[in-house]
Amino acid sequence: MAEGRLRRGCSYKKTTWVVCSINIVIALYVLRSLYSSLYIYSGNVSRNIVKYTPDQIRKMEESIRIRRASEPLELVKLAKVIKEEISRGEEVVQLPGPLKQKITDEILVRLKSLNGSANITQQQEAVESWRREKLEEAKQLTLNKGTLNPTIQYEEAGMIVRALESDWAVLSEGIGLWIPGEVMNKEHDDKPEGVEDLEDQILPGRPIPTECHTQLHTDYDGAAVRWGLTHHKESAADCCQACLDHAKRAKPGEKKCNIWVYCPTEDGCHSPDIYQHKHQECWLKSAEKPRLNFKDKYPDSYRNSHPNAPFVVPWVSGVITA
Repeated sequence: MAEGRLRRGCSYKKTTWVVCSINIVIALYVLRSLYSSLYIYSGNVSRNIVKYTPDQIRKMEESIRIRRASEPLELVKLAKVIKEEISRGEEVVQLPGPLKQKITDEILVRLKSLNGSANITQQQEAVESWRREKLEEAKQLTLNKGTLNPTIQYEEAGMIVRALESDWAVLSEGIGLWIPGEVMNKEHDDKPEGVEDLEDQILPGRPIPTECHTQLHTDYDGAAVRWGLTHHKESAADCCQACLDHAKRAKPGEKKCNIWVYCPTEDGCHSPDIYQHKHQECWLKSAEKPRLNFKDKYPDSYRNSHPNAPFVVPWVSGVITA
């Protein structure tokens, strides 16, 4: 029995030794596997390192240089300067209340010195003149070159220079100074360039009698009793008088002048015939039923077929009734 116990104890020791040996073998195998993986990874990394040739390195350096040269350095510097100016502008100088009141009073005195009929421009010029004078006085005082009778104190000079030079708009708003901009009303004019207003034309010479029935920018048709190509008059009134005189002197059976057509423009007058009609031409015509050729403006259809025709009818005419 004792021998059986001894054999059983030996079997337990063998089993324990076998199990421990197996564990040791497994541990060694695992360590070997980890070491092999690490060696393979480091080998792959070393093999994956890219080696550049000198020519490739030179090209990369050239590319970097070109990219840096193309950077908008001036624009970046300008942006920084603008940012600094904006940041400085946000630091608005705050004037003491009594100094603000003093500035307000001086501006009011300057505005009151103008006469009551001063327009907006004159008021703006008066305020600007005061600002320049006060700014110059303050600058001289900061440089210890003050005037004999300064209107500001030395301690206030620096603040006034800043307020009147860079913060003038803010100061104006703070003291309630507001002068509206001058409104310029411009009438819309859609007439073609170089065309005179139909209502505004002034005829040279003496006044035209009422019996002439003058019509501006009008060209009447009729049988010519006196050709204007060789018949010139100093004014439209003289042309009408010539028509009246012709009608009085006409013999029985002869055509009497009852239509006069005058060219008042120095550049001459347009007509659909073949002649070049000049300044001061006076046409005397006769017609039982006077008929208009053109009135006020030449039609678009007519100007399309006559490219030299002006926009407005240049002639002055009149129909004399018995």
